[in-house]
Amino acid sequence: MSGSGPEEEETGLQEAERDWAAAKAFYDNLVSKKPRPPKPQHAITVAVSSRALFDLVEERRIYEEQGVEKYVEYQQQNENVTLKPGPAFHFVKALEHVNARLLELYPDDEERFDIVLMTNNHAQVGVRLINSINHYGLTIERFCMTGGKSPVGYLTAYLTNLYLSADSEKVQEAIEAGIASATMFTANKDVAYSDTQLRVAFDGDAVLFSDESEQIVKEQGLDKFFEHEQLNENKPLAQGPLKGFLEDLGKLQKKFYAKNERLNCPIRTFLVTARSAASSGARVLKTLRSWGLEIDEALFLAGAPKGPILVKIRPHIFFDDQMFHIEGAQKLGTIAAHVPYGIAQKYQNRELDSPIPPSRDIPR
Repeated sequence: MSGSGPEEEETGLQEAERDWAAAKAFYDNLVSKKPRPPKPQHAITVAVSSRALFDLVEERRIYEEQGVEKYVEYQQQNENVTLKPGPAFHFVKALEHVNARLLELYPDDEERFDIVLMTNNHAQVGVRLINSINHYGLTIERFCMTGGKSPVGYLTAYLTNLYLSADSEKVQEAIEAGIASATMFTANKDVAYSDTQLRVAFDGDAVLFSDESEQIVKEQGLDKFFEHEQLNENKPLAQGPLKGFLEDLGKLQKKFYAKNERLNCPIRTFLVTARSAASSGARVLKTLRSWGLEIDEALFLAGAPKGPILVKIRPHIFFDDQMFHIEGAQKLGTIAAHVPYGIAQKYQNRELDSPIPPSRDIPR
């Protein structure tokens, strides 16, 4: 089957614009204090699964032990019982705070976050989800409920910029489809998160950047890695799966800077990497510069654990591709998101079957 040509794509875009124009004309005649969802082509769309947004551990147990019918029955019987927050909840709240600030400064602009609930739940469960969303005052107007089927195929249709789920298999599927994605993990301790500033922490290699440097570490060792990074200091690293999301955050930050709000910007970004600054840090910073991206804080830990630093940062979310960093962050109260990308995943899978503990000296 041949793909659609440029003319067909152009026709599709024109039809979509006409649909949005018709919808806007209809809604313009309605009075509402709630902000309308932005057009997907202008928005930064964050798709969140129901198990990432809410704590559904007990409901999941019922599903696994008693089957889908008992699960649906339980959800319907508890429609008016508000679900507790899940690992992505505070992140979503912070996104909505950024939206509120943007609407104050740019009331007619549609370049802001749009949160979509992307779940394989059945529609019968939707009432409890809606009740819980309304209870917390969340602005989530778009739902995708697939009735037991994987929702990953809909991510492209929703123009998703970031997908967060508690299901590692779906996240892997999305990563392979080229969509920035991560598996959410709940922190083991309760901590206070900022209500006025979205704080996002990223690992470097295999998250913001490709895994090309990690491949050298795995195959040739640290000394060769340091040598390689210094020889290629002025050659930008290839992009990783979360580069686009950092870019999205940067665009929104610049909108605040343009209104002289740099010191009061509700977005702050962090690079938290196990790389050494002197031995391999210059290439990272020059890569970001070549992309035209700013990072607010860069922390080079030279192999030290990331958990204690993350406690000081208190990010709403921390992205990393290595599970031992995820687990270390969890223990100290950081909500972490695993990005299953790059050569480290192959070694990680091997280590699960090996009695030898995994190496901790990966420069990332």
